[in-house]
This record gives sequence, C-alpha cells and structure tokens, in this order.
Amino acid sequence: MTSRVPRLPPPCFYDAGEAALVVEFGDAVDPAINRRVVALDDELSKLRLAGIRELVPTYRSLMVLYDPMQLPRQSLCDRIGEIVSDENKGSSTGGNKSWLIPCCYDRIFAEDIDEVANATGLSPTDIASAHAGARYRLYMYGFAPAYCYLGGLSHELHIQRRQRPRPPHPAGAILIGGGLASIATFPMPTGWYVLGRTPAKLFEPKNADPFFLRPGDCVRFLPITPDEFVELEARVDAGESLALEIGLPEVAA
Repeated sequence: MTSRVPRLPPPCFYDAGEAALVVEFGDAVDPAINRRVVALDDELSKLRLAGIRELVPTYRSLMVLYDPMQLPRQSLCDRIGEIVSDENKGSSTGGNKSWLIPCCYDRIFAEDIDEVANATGLSPTDIASAHAGARYRLYMYGFAPAYCYLGGLSHELHIQRRQRPRPPHPAGAILIGGGLASIATFPMPTGWYVLGRTPAKLFEPKNADPFFLRPGDCVRFLPITPDEFVELEARVDAGESLALEIGLPEVAA
C-alpha cells in the first residue's frame, strides 16, 4: 500500500493596487515554498497570457503585474489556481541551473573578513573554507539589478547585519549578513560584510537577457588567488563570461 503525499496548501491572493496580484505560498524563507514560487513564475512565463506585464518572484510569493482591462482579476486567479493545483507543476524545479562562481577571499578583496573573524571566532581561512564549501539557492533578486539573495550559508557564518552601513563596496563583492549570502553587482553602502570578490560579471544590460542567474538556481564559489583574479578580470573586460554552468544537486536551504 503506497502512502499518499500530503497535498500542498493553496496560496493566498492579495491585491497590490488595482493592477498587481501577490500570490503568497507561505510566511518563511524555505526552499519548498520558494520552489512553488519559481514553478509558478516559470509556468506563467511559458503561457504568455495577454495582459500580464511582469512577474516578480520573492522568497515566498510571486507578484503578478497585469492589465485588468485585458485580463480580469478573477480570470487570472482561476488560471493560477489551475497551475498550482497540478502538483507536477506546482512544485517543479525543472530547468533550474547550477553555477560555479570564482571568488578571491584574500584580504585585499575580503575587506571585512577580520571583522567576521572577531564576531564568529573563526580564522579567515576557516571563514573562506566555510563560505566556499556551501551550496546556495538563489531565492530572489532585490534592492538593485541582479543583487541576488542566497540561502544555504553555513550556520557558523550566521551573524547579524551591521547597525550602520559601511562605506560602498566594489562591484562583484561577495557578502554575508543576517544568515544569508549575496553577490553585489554595483558599488553601494551596505550593512552586510564583504568576504571576497568575484571577477565574474553577473549583470550585462547590453545582452538580450542581462541576467546570468535565475531564482531557483544553485550556486557554489570557487576560491581563486589574487593573481588569478587579475587574470580573470582581464578576460571579463575582454568580453568573456566566467559564470560556469555545472551539475550540482539541489540545495536544501
């Protein structure tokens, strides 16, 4: 006798003004919830329904910006209900990719690694090993173009964000804070801690698709030396992409 898989709870629908619908799947940062968000995003993108203007996935919800004159709200809700009721689609992870991103953890690029060492009791070498040894899930973009929020950070690196922002970090900074990791694409002040830097360029507005990574993708970091960073940065400046797609098992957090 086979055991039945429990049915997933239905999402909640919230209006965000007159032309946006928030489809909420839960109230936590959880990979199972995020898989449902990404799956709905994928299915709606494939359908290309007239009236949908933009889809914005987050940790636990999908915002659907739409034209109510072309696509009535109830029709949109009904279509979304059909998608999420199909469990083969409602939690699918098909099509997500895995990436290996080079990162230099040397102090010349890891501006805050000594602060993190003081906060965690770990040595800079152990911090770099723990960060590079984890497998991350890209939950969402936010705050700035291609600024990605990554789950899966080692618990020994969980520290609170700064109470006051530090001065701007450079583009490509590899950050941690509040139990999450991130890759920054633009220089800006931050409350996060800089553990290293990647020469990879993960946002290129000149491309038809300016984003290399997508919500639901898996990420690992490959430690490199300062000399390797300089060499790879020159290759990026010459137009080469360093984001290496690889095969990785799905991350759990």
